Amino acid sequence: MKILAIDTSSKNAAVAILENQNTIIELNNDDEKTHSQKLMPMIDEAFKKSNLSLDDINLISCCLGPGSFTGVRIGIATAKAFADSKNIPTVGVSSLEALAHNLNQDGLICSLINANNGNVYAGLFEIVEGKTLKSKSDFLSFKDSNGDISLNPLRDFVEENNEFSNISFIGDGAILYKDLIEKMIFKKYDITVIEEQISTGISIGKIGYTKYKNGEYGDSSFLSPIYLRKSQAELALEEKNGIKND
Repeated sequence: MKILAIDTSSKNAAVAILENQNTIIELNNDDEKTHSQKLMPMIDEAFKKSNLSLDDINLISCCLGPGSFTGVRIGIATAKAFADSKNIPTVGVSSLEALAHNLNQDGLICSLINANNGNVYAGLFEIVEGKTLKSKSDFLSFKDSNGDISLNPLRDFVEENNEFSNISFIGDGAILYKDLIEKMIFKKYDITVIEEQISTGISIGKIGYTKYKNGEYGDSSFLSPIYLRKSQAELALEEKNGIKND
């Protein structure tokens, strides 16, 4: 099975082609161009370099977010167009889960994606033998009532109620708040912060393959964005109309 994987949930655009769990090609582009400018040329380049075409693709695995609202929509729209044109099944993958699985290790992993203004998208994953046994995700604000940064919401989100003794934090949010995370005190966990930026194209393809084998796939209507919060435009409109957000 040949899989086309697409991720436009962050500034970096990632495109990968896999055969089952094996990578054929992966491309990344984090320049200043918009995803609408760079995604299609990247897909064309991936096909050309792998001597493949859309006719060879058996599954499209697309990142659903959370992340850039516009980026996520562009990736999903592209995946839908490809799927509809060739009747290709699709799988949707969370950006938070893709980050966690990119570590290629078992254990308790917390993915943090920077959502700006003291906010993060957070995902907590219990991974055993490469499979997610339990997971949850949320939108966390680290700003307290005084406007200072506090990681208490992260401490509450993680909770010390599982069998793991170590926790790894990954993602640009983990890098941004690394110093504060490493000062967090848990009775139970040893903390590791992964400092490298990690591309998720390949892991989105691999997770997509696993989901497909488990029957978690469908046509293009199967792809819907994961936002976890309202967009800035929606919040601004609500503020203008006097709607209070808790």
